[in-house]
Amino acid sequence: MSKSSAPSQRQLRVGELIRHELSAVFLRGEIIDPIVERLGVTIYEVTVSPDLRHAMCWVRPFMAGEGETLVNALDRHHRFIRGLLAPRLKLKFMPDIRFRLDTSLDYASHIDKLFEDPAVKRDIRGDGEDH
Repeated sequence: MSKSSAPSQRQLRVGELIRHELSAVFLRGEIIDPIVERLGVTIYEVTVSPDLRHAMCWVRPFMAGEGETLVNALDRHHRFIRGLLAPRLKLKFMPDIRFRLDTSLDYASHIDKLFEDPAVKRDIRGDGEDH
């Protein structure tokens, strides 16, 4: 039997629990950092490793162009954030929390722009010359 690369139900459940509680932490302003307060945080997804020891939080700032600044600020507080979450989640092992910039919206925007290119539109319609 081959091993699937899809996350297990347990990974998905723990990731969603972390995402929900982390959102509440940011909503209540429990992270006292001027950068985090100024930029705001949107948490898109939390992926958890198969052993549930590591959690990757995919985030974006409210302000465009400030993603790396936000991720660096959050990474400075990752131990504090983990300490806030641990008693609330009541997991056997609290995963190590890390933050990464979610770039999926940027990629989708790039694809949309490509579809607006006249040459691409022509190719899609089939108006180009056949070779």
